[in-house]
Amino acid sequence: MSEGRKAKSASPELLIHHAIALWAASGAEPALPTFEELRADDGRPRAAIAALCALELGEIPMTARGTAAFAAHAAARDASEADAPAAVAAARAAGQACAMAHKFDHTPHAATCATKAAGLHGLGKIDRLRKRSVAKADPLLTPRLSRCR
Repeated sequence: MSEGRKAKSASPELLIHHAIALWAASGAEPALPTFEELRADDGRPRAAIAALCALELGEIPMTARGTAAFAAHAAARDASEADAPAAVAAARAAGQACAMAHKFDHTPHAATCATKAAGLHGLGKIDRLRKRSVAKADPLLTPRLSRCR
């Protein structure tokens, strides 16, 4: 296969992008119970994380991922109107993680929002949670992630 005809999945940048997307999802997912405790009838943030994983597996198109990310942000706005700041942050974490599949710059926002949700909900000190999230990242991703701090 010629250099110009290599499969996209062979690109190191694409592989890094996929790994970071899954890392963003793994950071946002622990915030979902906070959202669900406060907004039990709203499954949009969890659907956003599921959409990101489905996209990474090639099961849905990028447009479906975008719809799920926007829906998670709409859930955050609805939680804001209900005066539930921890739920807002948790929904934003899911929305940002899902949006990361489109644009790498969303990654730090997903981690920040997940940490904020935990802190607002009294689940631990924010700095400790942020350090734990970064520590979970693959060491090969650390140089790429450090650009976002």
